[in-house]
Amino acid sequence: MIIVTGGAGFVGSNLVKELNNRGLTNIIIVDDMTDGSKFRNLVDCKIADFIDASAFREMIRTKSFTHRPRAIFHYGAITSTTATDGKAILDMNFTYPKELLHWCKDQGVRFIYASSAAVYGNGTNFDENAGLEAPLNIYGYSKMLFDQYMLRNVEPRSPQIVGLRLFNVYGPNEDHKGDMASAAYQFYQVRKKFKVIQLFGDYDGVKGGEQKRDFVHVQDVARLNCWFLDHPEISGIFNVGTGVATTFYDIATQVAKHFGEPEAYIKTVDFPAELKGQYKSYTCANTSKLRRAGSTLRFRGIKEGIKEYMEWLEEHDLSAKATPRSQYQSPANTTAKSQIK
Repeated sequence: MIIVTGGAGFVGSNLVKELNNRGLTNIIIVDDMTDGSKFRNLVDCKIADFIDASAFREMIRTKSFTHRPRAIFHYGAITSTTATDGKAILDMNFTYPKELLHWCKDQGVRFIYASSAAVYGNGTNFDENAGLEAPLNIYGYSKMLFDQYMLRNVEPRSPQIVGLRLFNVYGPNEDHKGDMASAAYQFYQVRKKFKVIQLFGDYDGVKGGEQKRDFVHVQDVARLNCWFLDHPEISGIFNVGTGVATTFYDIATQVAKHFGEPEAYIKTVDFPAELKGQYKSYTCANTSKLRRAGSTLRFRGIKEGIKEYMEWLEEHDLSAKATPRSQYQSPANTTAKSQIK
């Protein structure tokens, strides 16, 4: 048996699909389905059971959960980088995984969880071993806090414990994320309505649209999780990214090309005042530690990944199929919130 918390969400549902592809169906999904739209992410998944997140957490706290799974993949979290309720974020992103960590250690269950590149803040050195964490927001701080706690509480006799510092993930099943969905997803939504893609303007010495992120396809993230499942002897914290930084302008261009349209549909706007001092202009995963651990997984590049994702979005976008082109809005401005992460 395998448990996936946050299993109806973005990365979690893709992980369940990858486990299914490997012939694994004895899977318990744990999630909060207050947002019922997430059911769409699970329609083509084969699972053994579904448990409400609050009920599961209570069972872990009281040690009344009677199953002993092979592993827990923990993807249940508050993932918004702009959320400000520190109490709620620390409870969900720090206290909850602490409870799971200790339960897993007591039961001898392997624990693989999602950390985040947000722990690095505005730094330019992304080395997991160098103590370079400097988060710019409470979300990044909560992830850093648990990473540090985990490292202090791992012992030689502990089962496998892996923290995956995810960089900018994009791909299928993220439509429920709203403003926190990837740039690729939001740019697609803009262009299918014939609106202009807006990029953040000049800030902190970086020209508008030239801010860079390491964009990694969610299916590659899912495959890497399964690689760790295949290697129970490997523990630690690892960056998860392509090792290549790509500008938001390049992402916008790839999306515009999918629609066969000129770059005139891409423009820059003034950098948001509320993000100044809280915005990182560059991320790029250092994957040396992951490669030294033995992973040879190929992370697809932006051209390949965006092309595949645009095709997937078209195939699964019923609203676009039902709307004649003549009813699309004419070119107009739109927000650039997808560049916040």
